[in-house]
Amino acid sequence: MIIGIMGAMPEEVAQLCEKLSDVQQETYAGVEYYRGSLAGKQVVVCCAGMGKANAAATTQVLAGRYGAEKIIFSGIAGNMTSKIGIGDVCVGRTVVYHDAQNDMICQSAPFLQEFPGDETLVNAAMQACERCGVKAIAGKIATGDTFVGDAETKRLIEEKCHPDCVEMEGAAVAQIAARNGVPCVILRAMSDNADEDGYEVLVVRDFSIAEYVRTATAIVETMIESL
Repeated sequence: MIIGIMGAMPEEVAQLCEKLSDVQQETYAGVEYYRGSLAGKQVVVCCAGMGKANAAATTQVLAGRYGAEKIIFSGIAGNMTSKIGIGDVCVGRTVVYHDAQNDMICQSAPFLQEFPGDETLVNAAMQACERCGVKAIAGKIATGDTFVGDAETKRLIEEKCHPDCVEMEGAAVAQIAARNGVPCVILRAMSDNADEDGYEVLVVRDFSIAEYVRTATAIVETMIESL
């Protein structure tokens, strides 16, 4: 079994790459792919880049070129719920676009307006969170191509799809994975509250996300052990 592991930013996959053994590196279509072993499983780890187009293209490469049989996307997100807080995790039981015409998108494969996370992978992620001592929920993740960093945008997204967190890649990963018949799950550690304070910290100050990535990395590694 080959497991594809993705992130959007180099920081989101660097710690995982450091844990790989027997590594082979290849650059394909502008993305570096690291093939190796993690917890005794064959994996391909890559940084897709930010946004839906990058995420979709890289998911297709993982499925088509590298034969990934399962895909895990791990990264950070803006919190949209009171059920969890900064540093906690949302596992994508459902992933949806907040900035798309979903009734038109669903007219082509996989013919869905919302994309369910694979039940086995969702359960494995939740169990991994528990073993790592991380508070987590299995919830709804909303995806769009704009960083959400103001209260008004956050309110509009909340009214449209009522998500537990917001980010920039998950639905594209889930859509293309589903088109290829590849089980997938999206994991997000909360780095901010998708408001003005979050924009100031993450964008204006270019704040290090290493703390939140450490959480996600530990969860992914624990998941891989159980698969």
